[in-house]
Amino acid sequence: MRPRTGMRRRAGPTPRPGPPGSPSPGGWVPSSGPSRAGITDAAVLAFALFTVIYHAAFLVELRPSVIFRIWLYCCAALAVLALVLGVVRAVRRRRAPAPPPAVADAEPPGTRRWWWLAVGLVTGALGIGAAVTAGVAGLVSWWVPTGLGLAASVGAALLARRAWLARSDPQEPIATGWQALFVLLVSAGVAVSSLYMARNSKDDVFYVGKSVWVAERDIVPLRDFLFTENVAAPLSTQPPTASIEVFAGALARFLGMHAADATWFVLLPALAVLAVLALWRLVHRWAPRRPVLAFIVAIAYLYLVVGSDAALGTFHLPRLYEGKGMFVSAVIPLMWVYLTDWFESRSTWKLFLVAALSVVATGLSTTSAIILPLLVGAAGLAMLLVGRWGAALSAGVAALAYPVGAVLVSRLALGPVASAGGETQFFDAEGTYRRTLLVGVLGVIGGLALWLSPLLVRGRTPRLLAAGAALTMSVLFVPGVLEALAEASGVSAVLWRVPWILALPGLIGILCTVGLPRLKWSSRLVGLVVASALIFCFATFGVPMWHKDSFVEVASRPLWKLPQQRLEIVRWIDGLPREPGLLLAPSTLMRVAPVVSSRLRVVMPRDGYLVEYDQNSDFVRDRQRLAAFADGTAIASDAEVKASIERLNVTTICVYWVNLQARDTLKRLGYEMYARRFAPGAVRCFRQP
Repeated sequence: MRPRTGMRRRAGPTPRPGPPGSPSPGGWVPSSGPSRAGITDAAVLAFALFTVIYHAAFLVELRPSVIFRIWLYCCAALAVLALVLGVVRAVRRRRAPAPPPAVADAEPPGTRRWWWLAVGLVTGALGIGAAVTAGVAGLVSWWVPTGLGLAASVGAALLARRAWLARSDPQEPIATGWQALFVLLVSAGVAVSSLYMARNSKDDVFYVGKSVWVAERDIVPLRDFLFTENVAAPLSTQPPTASIEVFAGALARFLGMHAADATWFVLLPALAVLAVLALWRLVHRWAPRRPVLAFIVAIAYLYLVVGSDAALGTFHLPRLYEGKGMFVSAVIPLMWVYLTDWFESRSTWKLFLVAALSVVATGLSTTSAIILPLLVGAAGLAMLLVGRWGAALSAGVAALAYPVGAVLVSRLALGPVASAGGETQFFDAEGTYRRTLLVGVLGVIGGLALWLSPLLVRGRTPRLLAAGAALTMSVLFVPGVLEALAEASGVSAVLWRVPWILALPGLIGILCTVGLPRLKWSSRLVGLVVASALIFCFATFGVPMWHKDSFVEVASRPLWKLPQQRLEIVRWIDGLPREPGLLLAPSTLMRVAPVVSSRLRVVMPRDGYLVEYDQNSDFVRDRQRLAAFADGTAIASDAEVKASIERLNVTTICVYWVNLQARDTLKRLGYEMYARRFAPGAVRCFRQP
């Protein structure tokens, strides 16, 4: 009797390996993978350890220098333990027989129905239509790309579910020697370029300023450190859960460096290497073929498509030292890699890495409390599509327990997020797409990566997870969904970042891995053509990182990421003899002062951080009045200026040479000029005689 064909065969459960070094069911020890995995995994574990120690230190009020030394001792002990385990693994690997080659199960011939091919073609057509209509600037109703995108993502989810149920996973891809060398060279080049590119970010006054405070005072500022001496209430949107700024400050104190030097000349290059390796791990793990070509396209996208303050290239190299930059550039792609590895292997070690990475996300940025649940929810949805309820629950607990716990504790200690701080801006679904995935040709490319990647990535688990991400993002792009999420969370100001869950640069790179069945050389040619076309579009329609419209300056030597003339002026002011009290200077100079020294106290480091305070109070109005006075934009009456100066205890006032109105007012109030700086950047400083 002939066996029946056309019946779907479910693959047996994938063997579950134990921790690294434990024998597999076949009696052999699996390869530990490429060295890039070891570098990124070690960095994840190290920073997760620092974050846990930092949070635990709140209970006993340890100084950052003590926290850093405890962390170093723990890292040294763990390094010795890892070395011992590595030797044990090497001995076991030599004694174990060679493993048989792991090959993915062939799909039963009877399951290749023509209607699945039709579903794939229709899904691809819908995805292309969604990308094109979403990329055009308001020519069609937003419901058109939303509907097409939802239909495409549903079709991709059905195809991914069928592929997952029909076959087992192939062996995890291992990078070749030349691939490893190439990626390491690229990461080194990116690290070097980070030293010569400077983007003036207004947020540096908080992030780098906090590191400067920690380095100079050896104190973690749990309250406001910009307007007051750790006295006023802190910003509700910036609870002290992030540890990256404290790490940079403690590192600077340990090395005997200025915190800005440690951040921009030591930490930033290291972060650049890790971000590039994280991107490579995702591309190599998910790309079905030509991973190096996809990696090159992804790197080109990050360098050539910057410009906008919300572009992903802006949050990569120019802002990696800010926790949110490292979160989107490294944590997001690594989380997809870890979830892929764990869902395929069900290894406890892989699940532990997921949990450790969630701790890293908490230590990098408060944004992780919003973005990480969406990412994990997308992965959980993918697991539910194939009936893996336990896997979805385990992943959710491992990835969200620490971040959610940190949010709950911080909110119980500090109170809820102030409405003024959490609702400073909001972008609807259409605005969010065009702000992050951009518009025009670049917007079309971003849409293609979103809706076609589930059809292109390596089957089985990567395709399932990519489909879950596409479906989740398509739902979030439905008009009204982001509004409801903003109402529920109270943090509408950061919801435009929800597309970060996609790891978009990697997915854009994977577009060039499209293949033609049974046509090997033609597929390679098509891949090269697609990659060349993508890079051409980046160069033609994007704004490169080094362009002035990206607000990035390229220097001939490593410099602080600040306008150099302003930095020189502030350093000159810092060297002047001054009475204790606040410094009043033009706003552009006051934003630089906290980065130069935490002891150079200024009237208003940045006006945007006043939004959570009572706008009718003297605390706010005096600062706004005096900042406008120093800028020369609005000169108040002599009595108002004098009253504000006295209430804030301003003892030194510096204005640009061209601000003649401020000069005349100060002379009428009895101030004398005691120092002046000639052009360029001519400034005169006043004080009471």
